[in-house]
Amino acid sequence: MSIIRQGVDVVSKACAADKQRWTLDDIIALFDGVFAPTFQTRLVRGEDEPLYAPADAETPYHRIIFARGFYASALHEISHWCIAGAERRRREDYGYWYLPDGRNEQQQRAFERAEVAPQALESLFAEACGREFNVSVDNLDGDAEVDRHAFAAKVRARAQRYLKDGLPARAAAFREALYRYYQASATRDEACKAGREVLAASAR
Repeated sequence: MSIIRQGVDVVSKACAADKQRWTLDDIIALFDGVFAPTFQTRLVRGEDEPLYAPADAETPYHRIIFARGFYASALHEISHWCIAGAERRRREDYGYWYLPDGRNEQQQRAFERAEVAPQALESLFAEACGREFNVSVDNLDGDAEVDRHAFAAKVRARAQRYLKDGLPARAAAFREALYRYYQASATRDEACKAGREVLAASAR
């Protein structure tokens, strides 16, 4: 076997191991295990576009719907939910109007300001999972000039502030569950219990 082929096989095996390590079943079970009992909120695999849908007559629980079976999309949408207040969580997509790809300069700056905090939380969640995190400026077809490095620096600075000053309660609980499961070899049930304990402590 050639050295090149050996290298390809090693990369393929590593990718397969990553897929087994970060499964959608795991992330859904961890989120639901921490938050379904208290917040009646579940994580749901969706189609092309993510969506937050509050409970209604047909579905008795709130849904965080992440896009196309992407693990990173699940972490990102959970990050938005961890920031949204009680009133926002009663509205579809938290009552925000999302501007799609193709934003102008002013719209892109507003998008980046709104995304710093959730992407900072997402980066901390990814770290707890042992995953690589990449910021998203999400404007491939727009006319606005995007400084990815400057935005990444703002996200890193916000993440450091969270670590120094404390994460929002739900974010702290979810990060604990992720860390216990992916870094401390806890079972799903043990990780969920640890997350619920952090959540309960914050309510005292």
